[in-house]
Amino acid sequence: MNLFVTGIGTNVGKTIVSAILTETMKADYWKPVQSGVVDGKDSDTVKSLITNSKTLIHSESYLLKEPLSPHFAAKLESIHIDIDAICLPETSNHLIIEGAGGLLVPLNQTNYVIDLAKKFDCEIVLVITNYLGCINHTLLSIDYLIKNHFKIHSLVFNGDFENEVKEAILNVLPNTKIIAIPSIQSIRKDTILNISKHI
Repeated sequence: MNLFVTGIGTNVGKTIVSAILTETMKADYWKPVQSGVVDGKDSDTVKSLITNSKTLIHSESYLLKEPLSPHFAAKLESIHIDIDAICLPETSNHLIIEGAGGLLVPLNQTNYVIDLAKKFDCEIVLVITNYLGCINHTLLSIDYLIKNHFKIHSLVFNGDFENEVKEAILNVLPNTKIIAIPSIQSIRKDTILNISKHI
């Protein structure tokens, strides 16, 4: 199974959720396009947080320096992100694929991050965090996924949510798998392992 972890925006916790899913499933992990490597790589974060010995961390297809949308970061380095050149890693294991930002973050002039999920026939894990406007951003993301025939594997509520916020979202997808991640004060290996046991 290939799961594509995306979010309703940036900084919603995709990397932490990817680490939890990777640990839960003892899956492999891959982030095809990474921008902002001046601040570190998400693959290194995931590697530092998992404890199982089965997981392989696969190399990025594109590493971009600046913490910007991939198409912009690539332009600054005179790089063109070619979606056809991004190839699925060879593995017999489950694969957790982490996107960059939200669904419609551009990779180039014609492709978006979510196009990688379509190319690799992935089920979607949509990460949601609680802020003013998150309902709108979540429902817009869900609407796009449904209208474009993606299979939504699960919705991840990352952190604390008021019931009214959850209900407004779940009214749209009442039968979808829900993963609730508690607010994490200190992100360590034992924290990720403990949460992974309850997914």
